[in-house]
Amino acid sequence: MHSITRIKLSIMMFLEFFIWGAWFVTLGTFLGNNLKASDLESASVFSTQSFGAIIAPFIIGMIADKYFNAERILGILHLVGAVLMYQMYQSTEVSTFYPYVFAYMVAYMPTLALVNSVSFRQMKNPEKEFSTIRVWGTLGWIAAGLSISYIFHWDSAEGIGQGLLRNTFLMAGVASAILGVYSFLLPKTPPVKSEGSSSVSEILGLDAIKLLKSRDFLIFFLASVLICIPLAFYYQNANPFLTDVGLENPTGKMTIGQISEVLFLLLLPVFFSKYGFKKTILVGMVAWAVRYVLFAYGNAGELSFMLIIGIALHGICYDFFFVSGQIYTDARAGEKYKSSAQGLVTLATYGVGMLIGFWVAGYIGEYYRGAGAENLWQSIWLVPAGIAAVVALLFLLLFRDQKTPKAEVPAFEPETDRSPAVTSLP
Repeated sequence: MHSITRIKLSIMMFLEFFIWGAWFVTLGTFLGNNLKASDLESASVFSTQSFGAIIAPFIIGMIADKYFNAERILGILHLVGAVLMYQMYQSTEVSTFYPYVFAYMVAYMPTLALVNSVSFRQMKNPEKEFSTIRVWGTLGWIAAGLSISYIFHWDSAEGIGQGLLRNTFLMAGVASAILGVYSFLLPKTPPVKSEGSSSVSEILGLDAIKLLKSRDFLIFFLASVLICIPLAFYYQNANPFLTDVGLENPTGKMTIGQISEVLFLLLLPVFFSKYGFKKTILVGMVAWAVRYVLFAYGNAGELSFMLIIGIALHGICYDFFFVSGQIYTDARAGEKYKSSAQGLVTLATYGVGMLIGFWVAGYIGEYYRGAGAENLWQSIWLVPAGIAAVVALLFLLLFRDQKTPKAEVPAFEPETDRSPAVTSLP
């Protein structure tokens, strides 16, 4: 790959995830403090991510892949996103905020696949080249979090009191506008001409549904959906929790999770090869339970180390479960159903699983607030801890660790090879 192309793609990745990290991490805190949203209203807003994940395959599979250059669609979607971000910045009520965030998620989620498409099409050896490009996305997410906490101090007690978190949408909107214009300068990525047309079932991964006839794959599939419930608790509640208990610079400290993710990804091939799929994925499940117990009993004072460890466990929680799951799915699906199987698991987890999780988190929050729980956050965090523990126990008892066909651990980061249409949060 030419060095100029490498630089262009790296900047693209940096901006792509800077935009997301600039507003999504603090969204729960913004909703509760600026818009006075209830837990169920917050759940409704967070659910737009799942709806975007469900709709994204249609935009990519039925439009982008067939008729238009990927870089042009990327530019248009980010320019539209910039306008929507400005509307979110100006919103003062949940009722006016919701339509804009819904529209934004529908526009943004497809761009996660588009930046991958633009990148892959410029590479001769993606397995070796992509990681050096994709890591800039993680750096962009980290840069956004550090900027919010350590440069602008929007998530400080004073900043939140003054309503400064709304500026995160303005920052994301400016970055989105820049990436929108910049996208038209990216290498041309025309649609790939292919014989025949993709059906809706193929795009959504439903062609691979016959894999569920395998008992082991069915158990893995159901466990993947269920573990997304605890995952949703983290995205919806972590920043409001850390802010509420008084941890300084909570958004900046949450970037420890992304740093951890990169580090544990390097350890995954060794762990996976030595202990196999079942033990690796069990470690990921147990890590979810442990991190929430740490959140439940930690505090911002002498036990603040428990909160930091809980954040740092994100690498194990995500890499050891979801990346291992990608490898297992790839190995079990076979050549014919590889793409469809990844698409099916994505639809089930980041579509259905996360959607259920956000609403469960909302109902749990509403219940304990209404009941006047003495220790609100401890009560809330013990719920996803219990769910993760039960899922891990059932998986341990029901899943048979048969020999998995050989599959290489991807030489890139976990968000990249989820499906042809959508990827996950860092």
